[in-house]
Amino acid sequence: MKTATLRTIVQQSEVFVSACEPVRSHHVSRDEPHAKLTPNPDSARHAERDGYVPLRSRIVRLLILGLVVGSMTSVLAEDSLRVGIAESDITPPVGFPMAGYYHERLADGAIDPLKAKAIVFRDGNTDAALVVCDLIGIATDLSQAVRQRAFEKTGIPVSNIVISATHSHTAPDYMKELYLKLGGESQEPLRAAYIEKLINGPVEAIVKAHAAAKPVTLECGSATQATPVSFNRRSVMRDGSVRTWMSHDHPEVVRAAGPIDPEIGLLTIRDTKGEPRGILGNFALHLDTVGGLKWSADYPYFIEQALRKAAGSDVISIFGTGCCGDINHVNPRSRDRNKADFIGNSIGDSIQMQLGQLKRLERTDLVVKSRVVRLPLQDATKEEVVRSVQILAAAQRKEKVDFLEHVIAYKKLMLDQLRHRTPHANTAEHITWGLSRSLAGIGETLPATVTVMTLGSDVAIVCLPGEVFVELGLAIKQGSPFRTTLVIELSNCVETIYVPHRAAYAGGSYEVTNSALQPGAGEMLVEAALSLLRESATASQADRTAQK
Repeated sequence: MKTATLRTIVQQSEVFVSACEPVRSHHVSRDEPHAKLTPNPDSARHAERDGYVPLRSRIVRLLILGLVVGSMTSVLAEDSLRVGIAESDITPPVGFPMAGYYHERLADGAIDPLKAKAIVFRDGNTDAALVVCDLIGIATDLSQAVRQRAFEKTGIPVSNIVISATHSHTAPDYMKELYLKLGGESQEPLRAAYIEKLINGPVEAIVKAHAAAKPVTLECGSATQATPVSFNRRSVMRDGSVRTWMSHDHPEVVRAAGPIDPEIGLLTIRDTKGEPRGILGNFALHLDTVGGLKWSADYPYFIEQALRKAAGSDVISIFGTGCCGDINHVNPRSRDRNKADFIGNSIGDSIQMQLGQLKRLERTDLVVKSRVVRLPLQDATKEEVVRSVQILAAAQRKEKVDFLEHVIAYKKLMLDQLRHRTPHANTAEHITWGLSRSLAGIGETLPATVTVMTLGSDVAIVCLPGEVFVELGLAIKQGSPFRTTLVIELSNCVETIYVPHRAAYAGGSYEVTNSALQPGAGEMLVEAALSLLRESATASQADRTAQK
């Protein structure tokens, strides 16, 4: 609520009331009800002394009071936080390429739909939107297209719009088709049509959520995932190296290379009747639990089904993937693999059991801050690019190629396009994932945005680019001045690929091999996030002081 605005209304009303007060009081004898009104100075003095207010003055004051209350109500309605939630379908057609691996897979059906789910915050100061999509990642080209269109349709500033991905591996491999579409190049009609749907879907969700924004009650807190569904997938070996996806039965394994994050961050949105309308959840677990050739949102689909059974069939579950670059669902101490339905139902049960314990937000003033961080990119020399083209050609011919060499070759061709205005190779002939119009020839650093949205002094939503290691997310939570901090990865930019912490580069293995960034880039994101959180907390505190 704008204290200065209300103060102005009250001051103006007082001036108006004073101007409407009669200069003199009038007196009518009770014995002469029809007598002519005549000024009576003595009566006026007695009225003032006795606290008597003439009838006309009382009517004027009541009218002014009504106007003031109406104005204040209007200001309160305009300035109090309103929240809207909406979703749209972004499921591709059969025959569209699937993401997640280093060879082409064409979808032959769907298990469950892919969606874009948006939450929009609106108050008298500003608006903000977060839309989470059932995608492997958010290409910078897609982010820019969605945010610009959403701004044109809603007025939400581009810098206040975040589009994030859940990281489903049974989602579309869309980046080359987007690249062709944006460049006006020839492509199959079915694929071109889907790219329009892919851009319009998140925009539609934002527009609908913006229009549906209403006063709500917000509750925040967290649940702990007690049933083991997430595991650090990197292991320290006896020779000091780190390897990914190792069974801990292996005699050379010493221990897990890092922790997990068992916290499920929660923000519940209830309507004015107390009914839950949406639940924003945040948990650190890699999505790759389905496989096959059918579209699926992976385990977040089952989270929503579990929550709808408990809280109502209209509830929209928005799942923001936490920092899980080194976390997956395979228990290294067991031969069993957790499946999507078990994981989703287990997380959903953990959430619904905690819903009654969440804390209601008393203050909901919205602060949104963002910062572009220029992350240092690795290089791709001409010799490396030539070698990479040879390796990818061999893989295309189905020849045996070492997995990590395949990963490096793919990454080097992507870096060749990003680093050099005139690439050493024609990148679009060799790769699909990683092609970019907006980042081509960007140079030595990758411009990536960190965005922070805060509500009062209790809730912070931190949005980071890339697949971020869990230790970096935990560092942000530990340093956050907000009681509940949700850290959502894969936001607005995926061209970083993995974002390890500095120490991980010493150990090596898959995630480090598959990072486009130089050591220290992850810590730059943490520093930017904590700085923005501190700025937001200061701004929120200043707003609170102004309201007193």
